[in-house]
Amino acid sequence: MTVTQRNDWRVVDIVVAAVIAVAFGVVFLAWNVIYAATEPLFVALPPAQAIMYGIWLLPGVLVGLIVRRPGAALFGGFVSAAVSVLLGSPFGIDALISGAIQGAGAELAFAIGLYRSWGLVFAILAGVLAGLAAAIHDLVVYYPDFGLDSQLVYAGATAASGALIAGIGAWLLLRALVATGALQDFSVGRDQPEV
Repeated sequence: MTVTQRNDWRVVDIVVAAVIAVAFGVVFLAWNVIYAATEPLFVALPPAQAIMYGIWLLPGVLVGLIVRRPGAALFGGFVSAAVSVLLGSPFGIDALISGAIQGAGAELAFAIGLYRSWGLVFAILAGVLAGLAAAIHDLVVYYPDFGLDSQLVYAGATAASGALIAGIGAWLLLRALVATGALQDFSVGRDQPEV
């Protein structure tokens, strides 16, 4: 397979990526409510609430792991955010920017692996980088008054959530989807699990 062939998106790639992103865009509506409702639990250390951030990072990582083409993680992050905006995200149009930034963070991990490494390590790296990208955006846009200690807690919690929820979570969802046979049209559905 040539590099050009590997980079070309098939119709099935677009459809599956879009379905996953749309599904997560809907999930985000519920997650926005849950995230806001848990705020009192973090009153002692508000930046630590970012430990719950990983759900918003998950579609970029999962779509990247399934489609395995340049731009897939960015597509997953952006389209899921676009759906959430269309459904009334409390973050408004900034959710589009945030989704693109999160997807770009995950995309960077797969680019580091030269779009050839799709194992658990790169899933976790994608989650961490998506989380760090999200933290940089949020600290500039929403929390410019945070002191250095709060910034570090927020970035650390977002990266940890990215590793656990978006990285390991996407890996587990991927394995479950592969087991159903739903991904047999994708190389991930035919490959042996890569760690």
